[in-house]
Amino acid sequence: MEERYTLKTTGLTKRYGDLGALEELTVSLPQGKIIGLLGPNGSGKTTFMKLAAGLLTPTSGGIEICGEPVGPKTKAMVSYLPDRPYFGRQTRVSEQLDFFGDFYDDFDRQRAEQMLTALGIRPEARFRELSKGNQEKAQLVLVMSRRAKLYLLDEPIGGVDPAARDYILNTIISNYDPQATVVISTHLIADVERVLDEFLFLYQGRVIRGGNADTVREETGKSLDELFREVFKCLPNC
Repeated sequence: MEERYTLKTTGLTKRYGDLGALEELTVSLPQGKIIGLLGPNGSGKTTFMKLAAGLLTPTSGGIEICGEPVGPKTKAMVSYLPDRPYFGRQTRVSEQLDFFGDFYDDFDRQRAEQMLTALGIRPEARFRELSKGNQEKAQLVLVMSRRAKLYLLDEPIGGVDPAARDYILNTIISNYDPQATVVISTHLIADVERVLDEFLFLYQGRVIRGGNADTVREETGKSLDELFREVFKCLPNC
């Protein structure tokens, strides 16, 4: 059966003046997979996600979501979790539920409320009343409660305690459409690698290694975390 792809890039390049964030990146991300976007700080992970989400414009090259060039139409297909809180501190969680329900046709409010209850987060609470970890959990719940084609999760477990990471990862696994694609950017490779189907190692805006996670583990006898440390230890600025 022919493999179908949610996201494709061709020669994708993003520069900020003389600084190159992504350099002629050509990748294809298949449907129904959880993919780890892994690399050190400054490797281009967040830039890649913002380009896919339509928040940045490429310097050159192309990017498509489900065969459509990134634009107003693809924004309805993408659910993006940034790497920092983006809600006003005075905003109530319930007000964000209202906003997502009004703004996104694919938002499942019942699912969101069930997950908030499981995490012990009160809908009437203001974001300033929540711990940093609970703010991040609430944002993840909102993002994963959409029926999107592509989920872009930038450091989804970076600010939560270890006890909550398994719940969050299980939430990601169990709350996306099997036809959709999930891209997870994280430094906590040992924590996340068990859920990954595929991976991309990104360095200075280029993919230097990638593939099927299980196949690479079998071929190398190493975990992705061990392989990451081995690949990057000899590279400048790592």
